[in-house]
Amino acid sequence: MRSSTGIIISLAILAIVEYYGIVTLNVAMRNHNHIFRVTVFILYILLTLLAWFSIFNFRTWAMETWHPSLRVLLLSFTLGFLAAKVLMAVFMLLDDLRRLITWIVSCISSFFPQTPNEPVEMPNGISRSSFIARMAVLAAGLLFTGFIYGPKNRYRYIIKRYKIPLDKLPPAFKGLKIVQISDIHSGSFDNHEAVKHGVDMIMREKADLILFTGDLVNNKAEEIVPYKDIFSKLNAPMGVYSTLGNHDYGDYIEWPSAEAKVRNLETLKQHHAEMGWKLMMNEHVIFEREQQKIALIGVENWSNMARFPKHGDMKKATAGLEEQDVPVKILMSHDPTHWDAQVRPLYGDIDLTLAGHTHGMQFGLRLPFMQWSPVQYVYKQWAGLYQEGKQYLNVNVGYGFLGYPGRLGILPEITVIELV
Repeated sequence: MRSSTGIIISLAILAIVEYYGIVTLNVAMRNHNHIFRVTVFILYILLTLLAWFSIFNFRTWAMETWHPSLRVLLLSFTLGFLAAKVLMAVFMLLDDLRRLITWIVSCISSFFPQTPNEPVEMPNGISRSSFIARMAVLAAGLLFTGFIYGPKNRYRYIIKRYKIPLDKLPPAFKGLKIVQISDIHSGSFDNHEAVKHGVDMIMREKADLILFTGDLVNNKAEEIVPYKDIFSKLNAPMGVYSTLGNHDYGDYIEWPSAEAKVRNLETLKQHHAEMGWKLMMNEHVIFEREQQKIALIGVENWSNMARFPKHGDMKKATAGLEEQDVPVKILMSHDPTHWDAQVRPLYGDIDLTLAGHTHGMQFGLRLPFMQWSPVQYVYKQWAGLYQEGKQYLNVNVGYGFLGYPGRLGILPEITVIELV
C-alpha cells in the first residue's frame, strides 16, 4: 500500500512539474511570433522525451562501457534539465499563490469602500505573470548551465581545516593531526590521474592518522580494483582506519543469489585489508603515547532513517572501554543521523564523531559565513563541524560523487582535523 501511494504521489508531482513547464514557456513567449514559439515548444518536448527516456533506461544501459565524456554529458543533461523544470514549477507555483492571495484580498476588499490604486507596470510594459515566467526561464537556464558545468568540479578537491579543543585530551596527543575522507564511490570514477592528485594532497598533510568513513564503492567490490594501487599509497604513523557505509553492502542492485551478495561484501573487506586499511566492524582500538591513551571506535552503518541499514552496534564496539582509563574517544560512523539518535543521548563520552553520507547533495553553497543545500531539509547535520555541549560531529561531504557526475558549489572534500 505504501509503495502504491508513493508511486501515485510521485506521478502527481511529475505531472505538476510538466504542466508548469509548458505554462512557463507559454506565458514567457506570449509576445513572440508564432514560428519562434512552435520551434521552442518542439525543441522543449524533444528534450523532455530524451530526459525521461534516459531516466527510465539508465539501469538497463551498460553505461560503464560508454566513453566517459558521453556518459557524463548525458547524466549532466538529464539531471540538469529535470532540475530546471522543477525550478520553473516553483516559480510558477509561487506566482499562482500570489494570484490566489490577490483574488482573496480583492474579494474581501469588495465589501469595503476603497480608493483605486495606480496599476503597477513591469519592465517593457509586460504583465507581472509574463515577467515572472521570463525570470523562471532565466533561472532555470542558469541552473541547467550549472549542471552542465558541474562535472568540471568532480575532482576539484578542497581541504577543510578544523582545530577542535578537547578538555580531556592527554598532553601526549595534543596537536594530533587527523585526515578524514568519506564516500569515495570508486564505481563513479573515470580519471586515475585526478584521483591520484587527491591522494597526493592527503599525503602532503603528513597526518598522524587517516580515517575513511564509508562508501568505498557504489555497489560492487570490484569497482575499487582499478584504484587500489592509488589508495594503497595512503599511510600514516598511527595507521589508516575505515568503516562501512550504506552502499558498501550491495543493497541497491539485484544479485543472482544471497550468497553472491555475501561474497561481494567479504571481497570488499579483503580489498580494505589489501590496501593497508584496518576496517573497523563494530570494534575499537586504543592508541597509547607516554602511557596516555585515546580510543578510536568504528561501527558499521547505522542510520536513523528507515530506508538505510542499521548494522552498527555501539555496545559491541565499546565493550571493555569503560574498564580502561581512556579520556578521549573518537567515533567513525558513516551516517550523521546516528549522532543525534544514539551517540549523544546514550554515549556522552564520545568526544568526536566523524561521518559522511550526505555528499552535501553535491549541490549548494559553502561560503565562509553561510552554507546551504537542499539536503539540509533532510539532514540536520549535513556538512562541516557541529557542536553540542562538549561533543563534536564532523560531516565530510565526500571525496567522490554518485548519480550526478559533478559538483555544483559543494566541492569534494578532504578534512584535516587538529586536536588541541
